[in-house]
Amino acid sequence: MNKRIIGGSKKKRLLKKDKKNQPLITIITVVLNNRKFLQKTIDSVLNQSYKNYEFIVIDGKSTDGTVNILQKNNSKIDFWISEKDKGIYDAMNKGMRMSRGSIIVILNSDDIFYKNALKIAVKYFNQNKFIDFLFGSVKKYKLLYGYKPWKIKWSFGFYSTHSIGFFIKKNSQKKVGFYNTKYKYSSDYDFFYRMIVKYKLIGMATKKNEIFGKFRRGGVSSKISFMDYLNETIRIRLDNGQNRLLVSIIFILKYLRYIFNIKI
Repeated sequence: MNKRIIGGSKKKRLLKKDKKNQPLITIITVVLNNRKFLQKTIDSVLNQSYKNYEFIVIDGKSTDGTVNILQKNNSKIDFWISEKDKGIYDAMNKGMRMSRGSIIVILNSDDIFYKNALKIAVKYFNQNKFIDFLFGSVKKYKLLYGYKPWKIKWSFGFYSTHSIGFFIKKNSQKKVGFYNTKYKYSSDYDFFYRMIVKYKLIGMATKKNEIFGKFRRGGVSSKISFMDYLNETIRIRLDNGQNRLLVSIIFILKYLRYIFNIKI
């Protein structure tokens, strides 16, 4: 029986809305059996210097005690739900459908925000009304920063990170649509391809030293085999109408780079 559990502070959520120069930011965290790191993720949200946010947690029916952590933090989370889903991107879509903020950000349950992450993001949106989205600097195995959209035709290494660093206006997200759940590993790449190439949305990056948070290595993405990853990213390019010859060349070069551990 797929019984859902729902929690969160309904009263808090009803009171939240955009204020002058203080947009409401929706933070979406998806989790499945990650009791070990979830509390640190929650704490990093609660410790934000910018307070006009709503916090949504989508749990995929965890069995390791994750739900106990959500119940413990019930009054501090605006909305959370625990029920079976169709994977991480289905869970993200649920959170996006429930969001009420004018800006949306994903924060995976392995990762943490630094104290001024939301404050810095809001500064950029307030000072650059024309942008649809923002990429912030993030610490991973090294400092990831910048936004180079011209690289998307041959590389998905054109931005910092999806979790922690990517903020998008909700009205802009509606133009792009939701994450395509047929892609198990890299639906964010498909989302970004549509966002940049098809819909030509406008984005920018923060300064290198404006760091939004820390991405923990060893999460779900690190467990994907290279060939599964490569095949899906190639499928994303083809499904989005990219030139087949160019895509074939990309596949060969990336495969050779992997096999021979060379830089191309």
